[in-house]
Amino acid sequence: MGKNLVIVESPAKAKTIEKFLGKDFSVKSSFGHIRDLAKKNLGIDVENNFEPDYIVPTDKKKIVAELKKLVKESSTVWLAADEDREGEAIAWHLYDALKLSNKETKRIVFHEITKTAITAAIKNPREINIDLVDAQQARRVLDRLVGFELSPVLWKKVKPSLSAGRVQSVAVRIIVEREREILHFKESFSYKVSAEFNTNDNKIFKAELLKNLSSEKEVSEFLNEIKEAEFKISDVIKKPAKKTPSAPFTTSTLQQEASRKMGFSVSKTMMVAQKLYESGKITYMRTDSVNLSSLAVNTAKKEIISNYGEKYSNPRKYSTKSKGAQEAHEAIRPTYLNKQKVEGSSDEQRLYDLIWKRTIASQMSDAQTEKTSIKIANNANSRIFSANGEVIKFDGFLKVYLESTDDEQEEKNTSLLPQVNANDIVINNYVEAVQKFARHPARYTEASLVRKLEELGIGRPSTYAPTISTVQKRGYVVKEARDGIKRKIISFLLSGATIKEELRSENTGYEKNKLFPTDIGMVVNDFLIENFKEILDFNFTAKVEQQFDEIADGKLQWKKMIKNFYDDFHKQVEVTTETAERNNGERVLGVDPASGKTILVRIGRFGPMAQIGKSEDEEKPTFAGLLKDQHIETITIEEALELFKLPRDLGLYEDKKVVAAIGRFGPYIRHDSKFVSLKKDIDDPYTVELERAIELIEEKRKADREKIIQIFEEEEGLSVLNGR
Repeated sequence: MGKNLVIVESPAKAKTIEKFLGKDFSVKSSFGHIRDLAKKNLGIDVENNFEPDYIVPTDKKKIVAELKKLVKESSTVWLAADEDREGEAIAWHLYDALKLSNKETKRIVFHEITKTAITAAIKNPREINIDLVDAQQARRVLDRLVGFELSPVLWKKVKPSLSAGRVQSVAVRIIVEREREILHFKESFSYKVSAEFNTNDNKIFKAELLKNLSSEKEVSEFLNEIKEAEFKISDVIKKPAKKTPSAPFTTSTLQQEASRKMGFSVSKTMMVAQKLYESGKITYMRTDSVNLSSLAVNTAKKEIISNYGEKYSNPRKYSTKSKGAQEAHEAIRPTYLNKQKVEGSSDEQRLYDLIWKRTIASQMSDAQTEKTSIKIANNANSRIFSANGEVIKFDGFLKVYLESTDDEQEEKNTSLLPQVNANDIVINNYVEAVQKFARHPARYTEASLVRKLEELGIGRPSTYAPTISTVQKRGYVVKEARDGIKRKIISFLLSGATIKEELRSENTGYEKNKLFPTDIGMVVNDFLIENFKEILDFNFTAKVEQQFDEIADGKLQWKKMIKNFYDDFHKQVEVTTETAERNNGERVLGVDPASGKTILVRIGRFGPMAQIGKSEDEEKPTFAGLLKDQHIETITIEEALELFKLPRDLGLYEDKKVVAAIGRFGPYIRHDSKFVSLKKDIDDPYTVELERAIELIEEKRKADREKIIQIFEEEEGLSVLNGR
């Protein structure tokens, strides 16, 4: 056998594959794509039927030169990039850039890096699938055309250095629309009524009124009616039920579950999964298939029977339901199902554990449960209390794994209910009615946004993570936690014949790792919807994805698809550039009482800001940046006027000015070019005095002095510090 050169796209993958191939094979990495569209003139020759202009970037020239040298020394070149469209395109670019010929080149694919899979791939090489390459080229070219033509329109009409993109702009639209639903949400409340009962054999259980009460008056009437009431069991319903395991992971469901169970961002999940794949521990992590190979199903069966027993095994085949699911890959699963644990970083171990449990659970028996519902009536009115419980008769797959949900309300614990019969009398210990406010629709997390994009048929497994990272990098969306607010709620307690009213407080509106649109994101979204409705249309974006699928299936010519899109789009760009009004989100709040000038808010060069006076006025306008939690759409004139009271000069300390202000990271004191944060919930930049500011400056100096615990002379740069 002559010399064999295997080219893969990552060094980690190269290292793993090298272990399985003998001394006749040399495995090298291309470090991803070796070519991309030129930045100059779009990188696409629009006049010449959208011919792409591919170049080798400067940072890849050395790698390409090295690979060319190795190709000359080899009799066969094996292109072993991943088996999806992106991988096929990498293989094609290598073929083209390295000037390979069909005679010496073989394309191999595998969806797991194991000796069996690699050996099978070597035995069954194929040619490069040009349809898959064209589908990737179509996506790349279309996204370049949209980005490069839309962005300059935004620079002229909204603000310099903005960008737009086909999928990213739709993702921003989804987040903006949800935010507006929340802003326009009308708050309402009702009273949730719960009670505690005692059975005749002194067992205690809780129940809730089937329907919430709508007002204080209704609560008062109801509690007064049942003061002397007799309660009895009106019905006991027991029903067998079953829980079925979820399908094995796809890219999207793995991203969602890793977010819910471990708090991973979408991009972190993909980075950790990629490491597991490249070290041969899991199958390929970009897939929308829930299919498992017969070998995996059989191995899972053995594993389940040996660990849990025959009755826990229930081999299953799942079918993919997502819109426009791509190539017939396998779901994400461990390559060796008999390995319950793997070596690696703690993140790798935790993600692997999740994948192992989900895969094994998918091949296990249903959980058998018994649901009990007890209805309690009274002789004073027709309202019914209900107590619900669930008993697990056979745990089945729950022995291994339970899927999380996106519902932020805590999942109710299944309570064990006492043994009672219809017509049994029960004693009422107390009844409590608590004011409950309706909740606005939930903001998206990264994971729930992925689910929404998938539902709409927008994007594919390889695009979710980059899309979500891009909208955050562009500053259109921020992922953050926001504090809730304290709210007063009323509760009524009926105990014996006494009704007590109590005022309580609850924290509401706390948000953790949610996606919020920024002002600039909202303004750009509005401009694009007004002027490029089709690009921002969910059905249009999903239709484009379907056309990419048709290209991959060889049913559509990619340049024809681009032409059909581009002609109308380009006309719209020209019309908008000529005729559209500038849009900086300007909103007039009213008149400044001190100067009589107009006060407004808008997007400025450095972000959202308030402005007193107009540019055409004789005197120059004055400006103040909006605070982190303020928005152009909701800020009031009073809040805007407050912004102009800062920065405040507090006086001098050590002959240097002390100033109180608010910056990007919150309120602070500035002294001698140094910044000291004001204490949350204690200090207010609008009222803080010089004496307190000096105290904070000295506290910070002391903390800085005490920061160093130990410096190790023998190891330069190594020290132990006291800090977060």
